[in-house]
Amino acid sequence: MIGRNSLFGPLDPAPDAGYTDAPKRKGFFTDTSVCIGCKACEVACKEWNDVPENLFEMLGTSYDNSHSLNANQWRHVAFIEKPASKPAVDLGMPSVGAPVSDVHEDDKPDFQWLMSSDVCKHCTHAACLDVCPTGSLFRSEFGTVVVQDDICNGCGYCVAACPYGVIDRRRGPEGDPKVGIAQKCTLCYDRLTDGQRPACAAACPTESIQYGDVEELRERANARVELLHERGVMDARLYGNDPEDGVGGTGAMFLLLDEPEVYGLPPDPVVTTKDLPQMFTRAGMAGTALLIGAALSFVRRRS
Repeated sequence: MIGRNSLFGPLDPAPDAGYTDAPKRKGFFTDTSVCIGCKACEVACKEWNDVPENLFEMLGTSYDNSHSLNANQWRHVAFIEKPASKPAVDLGMPSVGAPVSDVHEDDKPDFQWLMSSDVCKHCTHAACLDVCPTGSLFRSEFGTVVVQDDICNGCGYCVAACPYGVIDRRRGPEGDPKVGIAQKCTLCYDRLTDGQRPACAAACPTESIQYGDVEELRERANARVELLHERGVMDARLYGNDPEDGVGGTGAMFLLLDEPEVYGLPPDPVVTTKDLPQMFTRAGMAGTALLIGAALSFVRRRS
């Protein structure tokens, strides 16, 4: 219900947070079918937000050297290698007229790459907001979730609450003033207030990362999936675009070319604070029952 702090169920995040004249909700649509793995989004995010070098190095398990989302990696481009199951199809990638390959089908690799730029989902129902004891995390007027570094006490409640494993406390480098502080994508809140696009979307050369009004992005995402299905890419599907899912839909949605698990995403995420009201109610009833029992026992002893 609008105007009520709901932990679950449909709502409009900014008005629910108390904004009376909020702009339309902003977010991302990441079309992984046109992601080329250039990592320009990672670099732009680090440069604009002054995010230090990632603590991960080449692990020997992938060409991806940034490994995963963490406090020093607010954008992460995953390189996923999988066996090729179908002949190549036209995904509508931008082109400059490169000649058609003359390599025989039998000589082509028997694997394919799936590449996807992952980011904080900016959930409609954000468990990190629900559990933060200091108010460090807040809902912006754009419907996004932002961390205030100077208020965070590093308790880590938000880290455990996030169903996507996105938010993290910074562990290094040594001497960084934000060590121990929860860190994640802010959707470049400072740029939004100045009328600019987030740095990652501005840097993406293929427009794999698209920024805009969430409702418009959902329509655009649905149209893109329909187009890919028409072109024979039947594995194309959307993730995070359903307002009726376990987190009420997200502000960052993705077009995937395989199951969410292949990309390291939970198939059916649910806000971890969903049952808190019921838990508090039951705890209160149990406490009341104990008090009544203790009072009756005291009365019987005196009589």
